[in-house]
Amino acid sequence: MYKGASMANTSVLVMVVIALLVTLTPLTEARAFFVFGDSLVDSGNNNYLVTSARADSPPYGIDYPTHRATGRFSNGLNIPDIISEKINSEPTLPYLSPQLSGKKLLVGANFASAGIGILNDTGIQFLNIIRIYTQLEYFQQYQRRLGAIVGAQKAKSIVKQALVLITLGGNDFVNNYYLVPNSARSRQFDLPDYVRYLISEYKKVLMRLHGLGARRVLVTGTGPMGCVPAELAMRSRNGECAAELQRAAGLFNPQLLQMIKGLNKKLNADVFIAANTKEMHMNFITDPQAYGFITSKVACCGQGPYNGLGLCTVLSNLCSNRGQYAFWDPFHPSEKANKLIVDQIMTGSTKYMNPMNLSTILALD
Repeated sequence: MYKGASMANTSVLVMVVIALLVTLTPLTEARAFFVFGDSLVDSGNNNYLVTSARADSPPYGIDYPTHRATGRFSNGLNIPDIISEKINSEPTLPYLSPQLSGKKLLVGANFASAGIGILNDTGIQFLNIIRIYTQLEYFQQYQRRLGAIVGAQKAKSIVKQALVLITLGGNDFVNNYYLVPNSARSRQFDLPDYVRYLISEYKKVLMRLHGLGARRVLVTGTGPMGCVPAELAMRSRNGECAAELQRAAGLFNPQLLQMIKGLNKKLNADVFIAANTKEMHMNFITDPQAYGFITSKVACCGQGPYNGLGLCTVLSNLCSNRGQYAFWDPFHPSEKANKLIVDQIMTGSTKYMNPMNLSTILALD
């Protein structure tokens, strides 16, 4: 009897240990995720700022799980949300959210702010936004807060093993160089020189990010800026993409890739991963029907030609079949389009992800 009871107790103990391991493993092994950039990846930081660059009112968030506007510039999930799902993590909270404390810090943080660019003078019309070097200062602050919970060495390790996403550049064209005719930057630089200047400034941002401990960084290029409904409404006669903005994207993205290759060579490691989001978008812009869309020109929410003018508000035209629109508002992809983009980030060939896709990174790390 005593021997049987002892074995039973041992079995119970083993089961308890296994249950504890199963419960604790995701906490200890989950990879932190950090997000930097603009409105394409902002999950709600601008809600806490005095700025016009915000998405905290309906109909934004109409298809989000809570059906409420969260500050994401989407009808539902944005790109960071979908990446979080793919890496089996919960969504990163905005850094300015009061909820980001305690164990939530282990998940990571989203520092992105709608309206910003590589340059400090980009988005000045939006007043109070978190410019990229301030985002990096917040990242330092975050690391100190994390260190206070888990210790400095553990915090360093979490950051080194983390996945990072940075999305910058589009606003430096649409909300700076091309914002108004004869803009200050367009008088200062012709387009090729401006692109070279942007790339040189972006390089400094990426090196600073590396200096703060980032070791796996997804860097997205600009999308096909001339094809968004806002630019079609302002610059297109027959629905063709705006040539000058497409030229800008065509100059910027290859130079960004070359800069990233140069940095990786200098660091002797594949720290930075280039995501060719222009090509990812062009798939469903040139052949929307093949991806289940009825249009890639007209925004679901907006007004004017292509629903491309002004803001998306409760007074705007609003489509009922949001999964059939490539663009949610005049500038931002729909949730369905975001999912297609993340699919390419996960499994795309080197045409889309260079030197490797996210699935390869996850397998290697």
